[in-house]
Amino acid sequence: MRNQNLLYGTLIIYFNKITLMNWLRKIGYLSAFIIPALTISSFYVGGIANLSTLLFVYLLIPLIDRITGRDLSNVPKSSVNSVANDFYYRFVTYCWTYFQLAFIIWAAWAVTTHSLSLFEWIVFTIAVSLSTGGIGITVAHELGHKKSSLERFYSKVLLMTVSYMHFYIEHNKGHHVRVSTPEDPATSRENESFYAFWWRSVTKGYRSAWEIENRRLERKGISRWSLHNNMIWFTLLPFLFAGALSAGISLYLGYFVWQPALFFFTQSFFAFSLLEAVNYVEHYGLMRKKVDENRYEQVAPHHSWNASQIVSNFFLFQLQRHSDHHFNAIKRYQVLDHYDEAPQLPAGYPTMILMAHLPALWFKVMNPKLAQWNEKSESEGLVG
Repeated sequence: MRNQNLLYGTLIIYFNKITLMNWLRKIGYLSAFIIPALTISSFYVGGIANLSTLLFVYLLIPLIDRITGRDLSNVPKSSVNSVANDFYYRFVTYCWTYFQLAFIIWAAWAVTTHSLSLFEWIVFTIAVSLSTGGIGITVAHELGHKKSSLERFYSKVLLMTVSYMHFYIEHNKGHHVRVSTPEDPATSRENESFYAFWWRSVTKGYRSAWEIENRRLERKGISRWSLHNNMIWFTLLPFLFAGALSAGISLYLGYFVWQPALFFFTQSFFAFSLLEAVNYVEHYGLMRKKVDENRYEQVAPHHSWNASQIVSNFFLFQLQRHSDHHFNAIKRYQVLDHYDEAPQLPAGYPTMILMAHLPALWFKVMNPKLAQWNEKSESEGLVG
């Protein structure tokens, strides 16, 4: 009887521990809201306080990542379905969609109605973009892969707020097909600087989205210049939104203001540039084998750099587990797996993004890692 009671007590402690960990993980994904909350509070303090968001993202999060380390555990296979279908995780992303709309409107109002120095204006705009680009585009990326029409609509709304709606087409139907090949604008090449990559990815990615959409319409026998062309709408909607933003604030104030539109497009630039920095980091130098003249091998976990730093993954909805995302694109963020056999980044995205902006440092750190990975994968037959 005593042994039975001991076993029973041990099981209770074990399951309570699992329940506690599950709740901590759920709460962890709410940490994304800390960043805009810090931006808002710092704005009203003013001055150098506006740097708080940048310091939090690029100094404090990497420091905490360093202390807490990586989470290499995966959701047990027996629990994947229940966790994947838990509405809570979708609800957090839905909340972010509505929040980002309100956040952009508030920020446009704030820069219009407050007297800011050039330093405050620039730093505040970058701080806003860390939310709209770093988190907002991450959420849009998550929702854009799903089958639900509501989630896909929310994805488009979020991308509209950063003037990068073509990403919805190019990422899903272009990047995921051509990833880690020379044909993919969003795959960075070995020894290619972030700045060279940025120009190629931005310009060729936009052009690619038009080509993909035009082919879709041609298959249906519809003119590419019809209103059925999503790229026409995706190009126009950010301008319409910026116009509505300026018009609404102008009407409320009783006189015309141009600041909302300028702010909107400036934060958009910083936001999608942040996305491109993430793209640069995710696939740097990794290439798929060519099977024949027209085909590459199937996408596998080793075609993306992986990072499982626990804290930054909470802020980025596990985007850093990018190896599994490309292997299972429709998989929800909360059940993405860590792969030991994938190439591992030396740090989380905040650190790697900073490093990407310093080409000499980036090449010094990443080229040896890439060479080691290529040597290892060649010996294992993963590259040819």
